[in-house]
Amino acid sequence: MSVIAQVFVVVAGVFHVTVFALESVLFRKPSTYQRFLVKDDAEMTAARPWAFNQGFYNLFLAVGALGGLAWGGDKGHAIALFACACMAGAGVVLVASDRRMVRAAVAQAVPPILALVLAAVL
Repeated sequence: MSVIAQVFVVVAGVFHVTVFALESVLFRKPSTYQRFLVKDDAEMTAARPWAFNQGFYNLFLAVGALGGLAWGGDKGHAIALFACACMAGAGVVLVASDRRMVRAAVAQAVPPILALVLAAVL
């Protein structure tokens, strides 16, 4: 895998670690939960269990991407690219489910898509 593709794998992985922190660690803060279109404390209380779970989903994707790079070789790179494909797919589903989330979907999907494309052509 080219160095530039690896850079985008790292960007995608770091993004997903950040989202893990927002969803699983910091979600109770109004400034955090409002980023996810949650309006108030009552909605936050209802949404917190799924956000907590979703945060770990994002952490596991990040571990796949970053761990695959750290492992190296064809097998490690395959794991990293599979994680990127999952990240890209989740970004597409996010924007398809709610057009208001287009900015978040772009941030989630573009780096892993670039990693996949660059790994395929370079």
